[in-house]
Amino acid sequence: MNASHESAPGGRSLALADVIDPALVHEVTDVTALGIDIGSRNSKAVLIHEGRLHTALLPTGINMQETAQELLDELFQGAGIALEDIDFIVGTGYGRVSLKFTTVPCEILTEISCHAMGAHYLNAGTRTIIDIGGQDAKAIQVDPETGKVVKFRMNDKCAAGTGRFLEKAANLLDLTMYDVGPESLKSQKELEVSSQCVVFAESEVISHRAKGEVAADISAGVHMASAKRVTSLLRAIPLESDIVFTGGVSNNVGMKRALEKLLDKTIVMPRLDMVFAGCLGAAVYAQRLAVEARKAQIATTAEGFDLSDLSRRIEDAELSLIERKDVKKVGTLCTYTPPELLTAAGVAFGRIDKCGSPPVVAEGEVIVKSVMCDMSKSVIGHFRTKDPFHDALDQVVTFYTCDTMRATSNAINHYFKPSYGYVVPRVGDKPSAREFFRGEMIAFKQDLEKLTGSPVEDAKLRESISLHRKLRQTVRKISELRKRNRPPLTGTDFLEITRAYRSLPAEEQLPVLDDLYQRLSAVPDDDAQRLRMMICGGIIADGDRRLMDLLEKDIGVQVVVEDHCTGLSPFYYDLQDSDDPYRDLANAYLDQAPCARQSPLTRRIDFAAMLAEEYKVDAVIYYTLKFCPSFAQTKGLFLRRFHQMGLPALDLDTDYSQGDTGQIKTRLEAFVEVLKEARKGTQGEKTACAA
Repeated sequence: MNASHESAPGGRSLALADVIDPALVHEVTDVTALGIDIGSRNSKAVLIHEGRLHTALLPTGINMQETAQELLDELFQGAGIALEDIDFIVGTGYGRVSLKFTTVPCEILTEISCHAMGAHYLNAGTRTIIDIGGQDAKAIQVDPETGKVVKFRMNDKCAAGTGRFLEKAANLLDLTMYDVGPESLKSQKELEVSSQCVVFAESEVISHRAKGEVAADISAGVHMASAKRVTSLLRAIPLESDIVFTGGVSNNVGMKRALEKLLDKTIVMPRLDMVFAGCLGAAVYAQRLAVEARKAQIATTAEGFDLSDLSRRIEDAELSLIERKDVKKVGTLCTYTPPELLTAAGVAFGRIDKCGSPPVVAEGEVIVKSVMCDMSKSVIGHFRTKDPFHDALDQVVTFYTCDTMRATSNAINHYFKPSYGYVVPRVGDKPSAREFFRGEMIAFKQDLEKLTGSPVEDAKLRESISLHRKLRQTVRKISELRKRNRPPLTGTDFLEITRAYRSLPAEEQLPVLDDLYQRLSAVPDDDAQRLRMMICGGIIADGDRRLMDLLEKDIGVQVVVEDHCTGLSPFYYDLQDSDDPYRDLANAYLDQAPCARQSPLTRRIDFAAMLAEEYKVDAVIYYTLKFCPSFAQTKGLFLRRFHQMGLPALDLDTDYSQGDTGQIKTRLEAFVEVLKEARKGTQGEKTACAA
């Protein structure tokens, strides 16, 4: 079975050393791994086994699982193995969600991630990928050090520039898909064909034929029009060499020539047909996932506890939301927005909570007031710069807490996307307030029904409520492991877990969280006394890990609990079941740890004090963004309570500019030094200190 052979179109067996970039071939493990790419027109598969790479390619049938099985049959025949010999399978592509394998560990990943990794392993210097398939085209920026996606753009709303467009043009020219590219190379003159719309382009092809233009010239014009459409995607990402061309259209020599002419750059041609780039990347990920699973089974110490698999799932969930065309997509701005209703409605959703770089913040400040917090500016800035996640959303939702988020929601609605706001009563313990909030829950449900065109059934909502209850309880159980003397996870790790709750589809989370809890529970405890820190205050956004890194990596302090809306706080509520799920939702969210906007403020301060006592913290960092209307203006009352409890508390007020990092580090180091000296002087007793 070591000899190269042809068993079907695209079916080959090759030595890995003859295909993989020499700089990376040593990273390919001995794991038998399978990558399957179910495309809109063709399906491909790559099997890595005993130092060889086996490929298979077939037209995608109506039943995608059957197509996958046909690919497997061909691969197994060529490699001389069976399904039980496979260690891990990763599915990708248009039809990946249809793949099911019950006897072999299996994951699904987006084709964007897989094309990037596949191109990286075929050419380690890859920085830019042009991926053109049957239904869409993508421009992908790749980190050459890791093969991971840095940035991407895709044309998911028009067929111009895709394989489907070229196929239509070929039919109009009485050519096949395999002939239309070579035919364009015979062109003697350039003909202008529209690159903006497939309908207009078809009309122009017909018009050129009626004028007696030759097929070669028309074909060249079609390819140039398609290439212009695709290269327009590259404007949003840095165009850097090496450039690699992947996807079903990558074998079209006419498209390659048109792209090189427009870009004035050479496209790298690796040693494997680039139609297999996606499934090769899937096979590489399958190898890594198999190795990660093995490591997880033997992990017994806290040092180096690996959450890379969870982070990968989060990244891929965001890419999947961006790619999906079969569901409506909703972004949320506040933890008062009930995911129970979003899950029941069948929409794809995620929290809009990315911190922005200074240029993104500056873009947001063009619209919102300069005295608003950097979180609001980041939200608007990401919409203005057409961040793929923000740009993919059909609708934005917020349950109003602070006035800044209300203004942000209004700006989104005015400039970018439909944005719906619902009012959270400031005083939540009155019967009238609870009845009003029940009405807001019903209004939210009705708006989701308008968005999706489908009813939200009470039975479905109750199932969703039950699922999210289990998820929150599991997250709380994981957090409680931090009450140990030796917490098995860091504060940064826990923020990644809460990020997963906000990002992953709810139905996928429970086995992941249960497995994580079991692995963390197995980490042994000890009797050593460590400095235990609590973070309190405003939001720590996705990507804003500066404070956590300074404390846990640079200074070596353990963050064991956090009282903010992306930490533990939103998980401290449970729904009580009754015959009215909307009343249950209203009561639960009004009974949760309240926002500092809510009245009376003492409820939130009491909650923060309770967490500090429950987790036996030694000190508190009160962290807020400048101009935060909820937590910055009320910090004096929080700090007073901590001091009354004998807890040292340091107040940090910052933004996303990063200009004050050195100052913050100096203050943290001095604060921790005082804590350590106080501990030495009083044999561990807490000492109040004002910052």
